[in-house]
Amino acid sequence: MLESRFFQDFPYIRFLDPLLTGALLSHDPKALHYSELVRDPRVEKARTLLLEALESHRSKITQVRPPNPDLVAAYQAELERLTKARGGATYFPYISSGLGNGPLIELGDGSVKLDFIVGIGVHGMGHSDPRMLSATVDAALEDTVMQGNLQHDSASLWMCERLIGLAQAHGAKLDHCLLSTSGAMANENSLKIAFHNRAPASRVICIDNCFAGRSIALASLTDRPAYRTGVPKALDVDYLPMYHPSDPEGTTQGAIRTLKHLLERYPGQHACLWLELVAGEGGYYPGTKEYFETLCQMCHDHNVLVIFDEVQTFSRLSRPFAFQHFGLDRYADIVTLGKITQVCATLYGESLKPKGPLLSQTFTAATASIRAGLAVLDHLEKSKCFGDDGWNMQRHRYFRSKLESLGSKYPGKISGPYGEGMMIAFTPGDGSSATASKMLGKLYELGLMGFVAGSNPTRLRFLPPPGVTTNEHIDMACDIIQAALQSL
Repeated sequence: MLESRFFQDFPYIRFLDPLLTGALLSHDPKALHYSELVRDPRVEKARTLLLEALESHRSKITQVRPPNPDLVAAYQAELERLTKARGGATYFPYISSGLGNGPLIELGDGSVKLDFIVGIGVHGMGHSDPRMLSATVDAALEDTVMQGNLQHDSASLWMCERLIGLAQAHGAKLDHCLLSTSGAMANENSLKIAFHNRAPASRVICIDNCFAGRSIALASLTDRPAYRTGVPKALDVDYLPMYHPSDPEGTTQGAIRTLKHLLERYPGQHACLWLELVAGEGGYYPGTKEYFETLCQMCHDHNVLVIFDEVQTFSRLSRPFAFQHFGLDRYADIVTLGKITQVCATLYGESLKPKGPLLSQTFTAATASIRAGLAVLDHLEKSKCFGDDGWNMQRHRYFRSKLESLGSKYPGKISGPYGEGMMIAFTPGDGSSATASKMLGKLYELGLMGFVAGSNPTRLRFLPPPGVTTNEHIDMACDIIQAALQSL
């Protein structure tokens, strides 16, 4: 029975609700009617039955497989209806059946894909994880679907304190946490805090090839002219060259010279330096501590705040935060995060607390998202994902070595940089957009999901779910990559 096996492996899954342990409340939780509800034997039985049913069915999904011919026509019709409803085709012909198993996901046409992009890094536990089911059952028992500015449940407090505690682990002065529904909103809030605190400074410094989001303001930051087509300019943004491993000294010195020039040309006009520590959309280039430290120190010397965008990097490197991975804790003035936590957030210090009502929103997140995010953080810490030799870095080295072997076996067809941690990328062939798109399509056809990143060269990137990816899954992915290389 699941009761005897599953809960022995994951005993904490019963206790995601802080009210049951009294972890957050000073009064006796037994005095609440809500605690009576979640302790009701009928609820416990329903939870056990749901988990047992999920385990029984998800365990059947173990390998990639092609579509079921009997389902293809109906599936195609549904894709066409979705295209019409949303005003454009989806990037992949992808509609989930609703069931998966870790990185494997069953689609509505009966095919199974190895999902190594997971919604561009969102689903850190992959698909149909029992911990996510248990967390959302807890959420479904609550009085509302959403949390917001006027009403919070205890899990909102728990998530805020959890993120602040993780952020402060190595000395970063981040005292406050504002939850939000999207990474774009988290980044918008970070800019509002920076501009408010450094007024009348109105300029932003970014790294080239960066991606901040798709709101009007963030489109001004994002170094993608196509993303700004027809959109009015909202911010004055200056760019620095990103560190590149092919010319470490040259790109570092180039960034220093450019930053010095900008600070002299616009004295007192820059509110913040906005940084991705691993260029996500830009091609999965990690910088170095020396590169970032020099730029951050120059900005602090000129009263310019430093914002670290961790919406994609959070929980994918050797530490929960990328700024910790690179040893930049003392420069972290404002930090944004999201995706894998299921709820996004903006962290900032007490000295940056706004003096007016700048930070508010009707929705902060769905109740289920917050509880699922807490379950993700629990698992990542308990499964030893972090550390210089933690699972994130071990699996990076393993994946990288496999890609390097393929590069040696198929010269000219695959090459690095290979990314950092559980952010993996390679350059297919000549690195043209056409070659990358062709390779990506072939991988999808064979059963592996990735995505593009960067330009000149265009790369293929993977964000395997760190909570559940094994070396066997990486082997499966590399076998598919090899098959694609042989066919192109």
